[in-house]
Parts: sequence; C-alpha cells; structure tokens
Amino acid sequence: MYFTPILPYDLKGTIDEELLSLSEEVCIRSAALSGSHNIFILNAIKDLLRKTNSYYSNKIESEGIHPLDIEKAMRKDFSSNESDKRLQLLSLAHIDVQKYIEYSLSNHTDRNIFTKQFILNLHKEFYTKEGMESFLQIKYEDKKLQMHAGKLREDDVYVGKHIAPKHSELDSIFHLFENQYKGIYSPSTQALKLLYALSSHHRLVWIHPFLDGNGRVSRLFLDAALLNISLDGYGLWNISRGLARQSEEYKKYLSLADMPMQGATDGKGPLSLRGLSYYLKYMLVTALDQIAFMHKNLQLNSLGDKIDKFVLLSQQGMLNTSHLPKYSSSLFKELLIRGEIPRGEVQHIINKSDRTATTLIKTLSQMDYLESDTPKSAIRLKFNAEFASYLMPDLIPNK
Repeated sequence: MYFTPILPYDLKGTIDEELLSLSEEVCIRSAALSGSHNIFILNAIKDLLRKTNSYYSNKIESEGIHPLDIEKAMRKDFSSNESDKRLQLLSLAHIDVQKYIEYSLSNHTDRNIFTKQFILNLHKEFYTKEGMESFLQIKYEDKKLQMHAGKLREDDVYVGKHIAPKHSELDSIFHLFENQYKGIYSPSTQALKLLYALSSHHRLVWIHPFLDGNGRVSRLFLDAALLNISLDGYGLWNISRGLARQSEEYKKYLSLADMPMQGATDGKGPLSLRGLSYYLKYMLVTALDQIAFMHKNLQLNSLGDKIDKFVLLSQQGMLNTSHLPKYSSSLFKELLIRGEIPRGEVQHIINKSDRTATTLIKTLSQMDYLESDTPKSAIRLKFNAEFASYLMPDLIPNK
C-alpha cells in the first residue's frame, strides 16, 4: 500500500482527540479572519500574501529573494545581478501558479485535485514560466540530468535518508494516491477535511514525483487542497511563513512521517502512524501560530495608528521611502474602513478642491499605494512591500 495510513486512524479506527481539537481550532480561528475587514482590504491582503508566500516557500529551499525585489520584478525591473534576477523570476513563477490554482478552483467546488494530472499541471505551470529554463538543468550526485516540466522523473533518487519510490512505480502510486484521497470530500466535518489535506502534503513529498521542485509543488498543492476544502480565511494567512521560520523543524517532522511502521501497534500501513501524527500536530500548531500572527496584525485600530505613523515618518524623511503627499493619511484610513471609494468623493474626504484630490490620487497611484480597475473607476488601498513592512514588520523582513 506504499504510503498508508492516509490519516492517523489508530487500530480501533479512531483519530487522536488532540489532533481533531487542534484542527477544529484552526478552522474556527481561520474563519474569524474573514470578518476582520471589508472584502476590498481582505483582497489587498491576499495580494500581498501571494508575494510573501512565494518568498517564504522559496526561502525553505534556500532560494528566497526579498518581497521588495519581487515587486520590482513584477514591474519588469530586474536586477543586473544574474543570480538575483534568476530568483526574481522564480518568485514570479510561484505567484503565477498561485493565481492559476485560485482560478482553476474558483468555479469547481469539491473538485478532485488528488490526481496525477493536476499535480503534473502544477509542475508544468511552474517550470514553463519565463526564465525557468535554467532550473530544468539538475545536478544529482555527479550527474547532470535534464528535467522535463510536467513529467514524472525517470530516475531513482534519494533525499537525505529518504529513498524515494522507484520511478517505475510512480504511475501505480498515483493511482493509489487518487483513490485514497478522493474521499476527502465525504467526511462531514471541516476539521477532518483539514487533516486529510495536511496529510496529503506529506504523502506527496514522500512520493517525490519530480527530479526537482517537489517541495515547492507540494506546498502549492497544499494551498490548492486548503482552498478546495473551502477553508474560510485561508489566503489571509499562509503556512509557508511558519515553515520557513523553522525550516529544520519542518524537515524533521516530514522525516518522522517518512518512518516505516514501528511495531504492531503503530498503525495498519507501511508508514508510521505515530510519525504521521507528530507531523500533523506540528503543522496544525504552525497554522494556529500564523493565524494568530495575522489576527494581531489586522486589528483595525492598530492598523489605523500605524498608517498615521508611517505617513508622518515618511513626510519627515525618517523612512527609506519616497515622501508621501499631504492628506495621504486621511485617504488611507478612509479606504481602510470603506474599502473602495469613488474618485469624486476624495475631495470631500480631504476637504480640498477637486484638483488637489485628483493630484493626490495620481501621485499615490504612481507610488503604488492605490489601485483601481480603470483610470476613472473607484480607488482601493494597496499594500505594497514598503508599506506592509512597516504595518506588519514581522511579515516582511528588513532588507
């Protein structure tokens, strides 16, 4: 059965109460994030977190580049340093695949994503993006191998102590993976679905289907699994930040779940039941930590105060950023509360002429603090990396 158990059922067919309780707590606390702000602010936070998610997920692989440099790459402002430019392109690819996942799942409630084809598509989407050609050249031991985007590996490999399944067995393993995990949609509780999703992340890492990119693709797959079970609030927090902050712990618990069964009381499959339980507890505790972090940072009163201080320090030249124009704070805080404002109302918010309001909107848009669908449509607040690094300093590290 290769990688069973797929969920930590003990010999009596029950799941540890602590795991279920932690999973329920994640679901409840995650959902509470959705009620913290209006939909436009929540979407702006999600846009920001795509960038930080790409940074942290790549950082786990020791290839992260700062969110400020990611934003530059999004504007086609690439570093003259080829190594840094390569990492910028890596982050852009990651962000694009996150968007691909969100779009793919937006109109497919309870779609079965536990298929070989879906996982191959994630890998293909990632490694066919601009600038990813160099990442297809793989060095393994003393050999140079060519990886093909969206194709299963054709070599046998090992990672640390883990000997990955033989490449000739991958098709059979994926058939089992799909059949075992498609039941994720039948459990009645969200907590149980969450345990399925987290468990599947490890099992996909264990399968190690590609020559390279398994960690990134497996974390993107976890994002897809959490979105697909409609985990309310996910996207306003992301687990990659927690995993990156203690990446050795993350790898340790993945390794514990790799262990073969340790005696007759350690489950009914070839892999350790206890090892899977340790891993799941670690992932749930990490998720709760990240949810608590975002709860703290999204407090309305706290954000309003930080906006005032950020604008003041900017205008006094105390920050390493361009000076924000007068009336910025009033407009930012109104947008924080309302989410979206017609351009014609800005003059009333700042109590100045239409010309002054138009100039303010134009300047702040050029500085990447505002966004809108068209040059004449309503405006919304945008959390660029510089802005967010002050409002949520532990989310974006100092450069």
